[in-house]
Amino acid sequence: MKRGSGVLLHISSLPGPYGLGCFGEEALTFAHSLKKAGMTYWQVLPFSVPGSGNSPYMSLSAFAGNPMLIDPDSLFRQGLITEEERAGSEIPGDPYVANFSDCKKKRSIVLRKAYSRITGRIREEVESFIREQDWVDDLALFLLIRNQNDGKYWWEWTDEDLRRHDSYSLAAHRDRFRNEYLYYCFVQYLFFSQWSDLKKEINRLGIQIIGDIPIYVSRDSVDVWAHRKLFRIDDRLVFPKVAGVPPDYFTSKGQLWGNPLYDWKKHADEDYRWWRSRLSNNFEIYDLLRIDHFRGFSSYWSVSSDREDAVIGEWESGPGFSFFDRLRLDFPEPAIFAEDLGEPTEDLTDFLDKVGFPGMRVFQFGFEGEADNKHRPHDYPKACVAYSGTHDNDTLIGWYRSLPEKNAEVVLDYLGLSLFPSSEITEENISKSSIRAIIGSPADLVIFPFQDLLHMNSSRRMNIPGTRSGNWAVRFSREELDRIDARWIFRMNRLCGRI
Repeated sequence: MKRGSGVLLHISSLPGPYGLGCFGEEALTFAHSLKKAGMTYWQVLPFSVPGSGNSPYMSLSAFAGNPMLIDPDSLFRQGLITEEERAGSEIPGDPYVANFSDCKKKRSIVLRKAYSRITGRIREEVESFIREQDWVDDLALFLLIRNQNDGKYWWEWTDEDLRRHDSYSLAAHRDRFRNEYLYYCFVQYLFFSQWSDLKKEINRLGIQIIGDIPIYVSRDSVDVWAHRKLFRIDDRLVFPKVAGVPPDYFTSKGQLWGNPLYDWKKHADEDYRWWRSRLSNNFEIYDLLRIDHFRGFSSYWSVSSDREDAVIGEWESGPGFSFFDRLRLDFPEPAIFAEDLGEPTEDLTDFLDKVGFPGMRVFQFGFEGEADNKHRPHDYPKACVAYSGTHDNDTLIGWYRSLPEKNAEVVLDYLGLSLFPSSEITEENISKSSIRAIIGSPADLVIFPFQDLLHMNSSRRMNIPGTRSGNWAVRFSREELDRIDARWIFRMNRLCGRI
C-alpha cells in the first residue's frame, strides 16, 4: 500500500441532473480535483443495489451493481435513448439530498427504452457477459421472479419449485420469459461496462479506487435464495440466529442488523467457492478493498432472531485462518485492509496480526481515555488506514461540538491550538488542524470524508448507526465541489511525503 491520501465520497453523493450522482462527467471531474489536491485514492461505498432505508450495506445481491448509477448521458451518446428520453430522466429538486425513489423509477424507464433498441452486437456482448459472470444468471432469474411476485420476499413466492431454486423449473422459466430475463442481464452489462470505462480514466489520473465489502448479505437476496445451504437457515426457511454487534460507541443497545449468519463449515466444504468468487468480482471493480466488520472472520455476534435488540447474544467462531490460507492461493497478495473497529479483544488483535492485513484508525476515537489511545495520530502504525471519520461517524465539526468540555480541551491541546487566543480558535481551524495531524501521521494511507475537507457540520452526516431513516442521501452541489481547498491539501500532502 503506497503512502498517500484520499477522499471518502460515494458516487451517489455527486451532483448532476438525475436525482443522484452517477457514472457521468461529474465523477471524472471530481477525480481531476483529487489529482489537483495531490490525492491518490478515492473510497466509495458499496456499488450494490441499496436495500432497506437506501443502505448500500443491505443489498439484494453481493455481486450486482446499482442501476441508478448508470449514466443516461452515455446511453444517449450510444444512440440507445433519444434526447427527449434523456431529458425526461432528469429530476429537478434539492441538490443536497439524493432522490432515490424518483431516480429508481425514471432510470428503469430509460433503461427499458435502451434495451428495446439494442443491436445484434450489444446482444452478443450481453450473452458473453452472462457466460463470463456466473452470478448474473441467478440474479436475472431472481429479479424476474421477484417482479412477477409483486416484490415479495423470496420465501413468500407462490411457486414452491422456484422458491426452492429448483434447476429444472428455473430453466423452463428462463426460456419462457427469455426477453425479460435478458433485460436484467443487459442492465448489469451496462453497469459494469460504464464503470470499467470510467475507472480506466480515473486510474490514468493516478487515482486508485477503494471499494467496501459488507461482510454479510441481506436475507432477501439472491445470494441466500440461490445458495441457502451456505447460510444458517432451517427447512422452514427460518433464520434462527442473525447478525449484529453488542453495545458499542454508537449505541447502548447494540445493532441488530438481522442478516443471515454463514454456515462456515459448508463454505469450507465447498472450498470457500462463493467467497472466492465474490472477492474476485470485487477485485475487478476496485483497486483496493476494505472489508467491513472484519472481526466476523475471527468471531461474530450471534443474536436470536426473535430479539428486538442486540444486547443479548453470544460470540461464535468464524472461519479463522483457514479462509485466508485458501484465499491466498487465488490472491497471493490481496489488496485488502480490515475494518477492525469496535470493542477490542485480545483474540481479534492476535488474529489481525497473523492475517497480516492493515487495520484502521479513526481520529474521532482518539480522545477517550488516556494518551496511549491507539487512535491518536502520533501512535498510528505505518501499516494502517487512518480516517478523520468513517461514513458512520459525525463530521469533524459535528463531533467536536458534541464533546464534553474536558475532552474538547484535550483535543485543543493535542492540536496545539490552546496556545492561541480563543478568538482564533475557529471550528474551521480545528478541522484543518485535525486534517493536518492525520496527514502528518505515520499511517501509509489517510482518508477524509468529503464533508471534513469542506469543514461541514452534522447536517451533512452520511449515516447514523442504529437509525432507519434519513441516511445515505447526502449530496454535494457543483459549487461545493469547487470549494475544496486543493492548493492547501496539496501542500500538506507534499509536506508530509504523500506525493
